[in-house]
Amino acid sequence: MSCVSNQDQSAESSKVWSWSKRLTLSLPIFIIFIALLTSVSNATAVPWNNNPIDQSMETVDSDTSVNFANPQQLSLAQRGSYNVVERRATIDVKQSATGATQHIHILIREPQGIRGKLPGIVFMHGAGYGTAEDSFGDVASDLSSAGFVSAVIDKPVWNTSDANRDYPASAKAYDKVIDYLRQLSNVDASNVGIYATSESTWISSYLLQSDHAVAFQILLSPMVHSPRHSLGFLAAQDFAMVGANPGYQSIVRRLFSADLDLFGLHNMDINTLKPAAYAIPTFVAYGAKDVMTAQVDGAQTIMKLAHEANNWNVTIRNYPLANHVLRLGDEAQTNTPLVDSYENDMVDWAVGVTHGLKQTSQLVTGATITQSIAVPFDLKSRPTLTVYMLVIHGAALIFILTTIIMWIVALIRKFRSLLRRDSRHILGFTHGFGGILILITGTTLATLVLFFSGLAQVVYAVVKLVWGGAPETAGMIYWSWPVIQIVSTLVVWAWSRVFARLIEVASIRGLLKIPTLATIRDFLLKRHRDNRHDQIKDQTLPVISYTRFGKALFVNTTIAMFCVLLLFAFWGLFIY
Repeated sequence: MSCVSNQDQSAESSKVWSWSKRLTLSLPIFIIFIALLTSVSNATAVPWNNNPIDQSMETVDSDTSVNFANPQQLSLAQRGSYNVVERRATIDVKQSATGATQHIHILIREPQGIRGKLPGIVFMHGAGYGTAEDSFGDVASDLSSAGFVSAVIDKPVWNTSDANRDYPASAKAYDKVIDYLRQLSNVDASNVGIYATSESTWISSYLLQSDHAVAFQILLSPMVHSPRHSLGFLAAQDFAMVGANPGYQSIVRRLFSADLDLFGLHNMDINTLKPAAYAIPTFVAYGAKDVMTAQVDGAQTIMKLAHEANNWNVTIRNYPLANHVLRLGDEAQTNTPLVDSYENDMVDWAVGVTHGLKQTSQLVTGATITQSIAVPFDLKSRPTLTVYMLVIHGAALIFILTTIIMWIVALIRKFRSLLRRDSRHILGFTHGFGGILILITGTTLATLVLFFSGLAQVVYAVVKLVWGGAPETAGMIYWSWPVIQIVSTLVVWAWSRVFARLIEVASIRGLLKIPTLATIRDFLLKRHRDNRHDQIKDQTLPVISYTRFGKALFVNTTIAMFCVLLLFAFWGLFIY
């Protein structure tokens, strides 16, 4: 393929624009791009009202012990009153929606050397995949040592994950275990309760709405509100606590506005706020270092719903130094102990309630209950935003992968041409577009890596905080956001210069004149009309590249990088 003649190159050189003319064109292009990206950032922004902030709920007393009036001088067991023996059983539970059956193991603990009908309790798992053997060993033994028949089971999960857990089916599975306890010869069928933690407090709501014979419940760090509101609160609060830049915190708002029904996930907006869920004697335990639970809103909601159900027997305890599962220290470490006095308080309450005694200690005691921000009740599903999120992320992924593949192909072809000593053009970029494309593409992708690195640092800090670790100095998770914003703006400026350069070259070639059929045909054929002889020269005068592959690579890479900028805009990087 022939190259452009020296005469044509000389003619073009004489028409090269001055720097001021280039700037005059680049500036409005930059403004248009920034205006577009800023509009996208603002259009995808989700309003969120954190007020009221720093809420607190005063407790009556710091003493968390639980006491009851005992006019008949009944002999009340305490934690450790009896030795505990274990036995195992199995049961099959069915998931109604799919017909799947799970073979569940039950670990039953019983007090040794005691006769008569005993109260029973079934333990309900929080998030994850707990089994009968590795869950609730200490608290189940505590209650059994005080005269309870306890049952810990493999968590009913079937083929689900934490994202698509079947809460109604799980409730039926736990209820089947409750019925199993009720049928035991040494269990008082009218005195069987539940012990639910964290995620399972959503399941317990379904359970208590269908089984009105459950006698009592112990709730450990109950989530109370819907998953969208509870998890949205958790993420927003923890992002702030680890010192994440407000820009990263705005990601939470967009993420938890996703319409997950589009993905077949229907748990985000379940309504578990039913009076029936708190119509029985209830013991609620919080940890003052719990960074996952909205404690003030949760406690107030529990009492409100309980009172609507005409239940005034709600005891709330808040333990200093305790985390989300009422333990001391980092949850990532094994065998972390439960907070002092919780086991005794919980057991004493369960013993007194199952004996029908009247509580004499205050209902709400322990450390002052606090909450940093409000639960985001205005958070809702946004289908349009979700569809746009899918489209822009899908497009960015497809074009980036396609671009990477094309560049790999270009390198392979270049390597082969070097081996064969072939002088033909591989990409054939002209006017410096090849170097410019590599430079700004690398810069754009580096900015993308910086963005995900900053977000990963935030997530890592939040996970450490959730597991009981102390927050560290913010560092990168704060300054990376404004740095990314600055770099993103510079990338937009660089791309505006590229488009200005394209216009400049096209103008020099006379391609911006009002086209005729002849010029359109000539342009499509990649040819040049010689005005002196009015003949078609058999030579190519390309704007971008001599080769079709080079043109395709340039266009695909440009689209990919524009999708990346739109991705940045979606997550709010162009809100200054």
